[in-house]
Amino acid sequence: MEQHFLVFKEVAETKNITLSAKKLHMSQPSISLQIQNLENQYGARFFDRTNKGVTLMKEGEIFYTHVRSVLDILLNAKEQIAALAKGRRGLIYLGATLTIGEYILPNILAYLYRNHPDVDFKVKIANTDSISQDVLEKKIHIGLIEGPVPRHKDLNVEKFWEDELVVVLPYFHPWASRESITLAELPHERLVTREDGSGTRRVMEMALKERGLDPDQLNISMELGSTQAIKEVVAAGLGITIISSLTVRRECDQKIFKSLKIQDAPVYRPLSILTNAQAQTTQTKDERLLIDLLHDHRLLTNILSRDYNELDAIE
Repeated sequence: MEQHFLVFKEVAETKNITLSAKKLHMSQPSISLQIQNLENQYGARFFDRTNKGVTLMKEGEIFYTHVRSVLDILLNAKEQIAALAKGRRGLIYLGATLTIGEYILPNILAYLYRNHPDVDFKVKIANTDSISQDVLEKKIHIGLIEGPVPRHKDLNVEKFWEDELVVVLPYFHPWASRESITLAELPHERLVTREDGSGTRRVMEMALKERGLDPDQLNISMELGSTQAIKEVVAAGLGITIISSLTVRRECDQKIFKSLKIQDAPVYRPLSILTNAQAQTTQTKDERLLIDLLHDHRLLTNILSRDYNELDAIE
């Protein structure tokens, strides 16, 4: 029966029997027969079939909701049984956007490794759209993203941190003796930014517009595809940047960079936890442990402010 449910779910989501057959490595007649058997068993017609494909009827929409729930429960059962077979080790499928994956997640995972060594992680680092889609498809159980969150009825969103964007410049820059800067001063310096379309770039541009500065006025001299590349360029004195304060904490402590707050109005962006709203009842205790840690602001502040070798001392 599980195979029938998987076939039904795939057809419902692709709206195309031919495409479903390719993805499931089955023949089209076999797909059609399994759908027909389900319709006969439940005494209802689930799909409206046309030359353009198939669409769910009202009965099919109701059945689809329940099929997803059943498959979630079965998947969770398989994972728990597999964990028992591996010696009762937990496994969390986790996704994170780039800044979180590079500058926040390593400390969190190091802390969990020391305090909960029986939990394993499979981690994917990708952009917001990719992480969100994987959460919707249940390929990832917990997603951690920065900035704007895509709206979807099946996405559950919980903010766990507020990240400040600051102006960062090399310690030998003439502005390094200052603690803050006005927006009006930004266009006078060469600016190094993330590529157009990145989450950090989008948040920065939205914040500047809200505060009355047109991003087109900025003197953008370089666009780079990673935060680390931006840091290298700024350290070499080739420009300044607007970046997450979390990503330059160590370099500021080492007096490589100086971070300046924006006087007019500080710029913050939320860091959020994404989970599938349909899978809340099947969360494992290990997944709940991670989510609870992220919501414990005191503990999380402690974890993020330490180096790896200091994490043992955190209670």
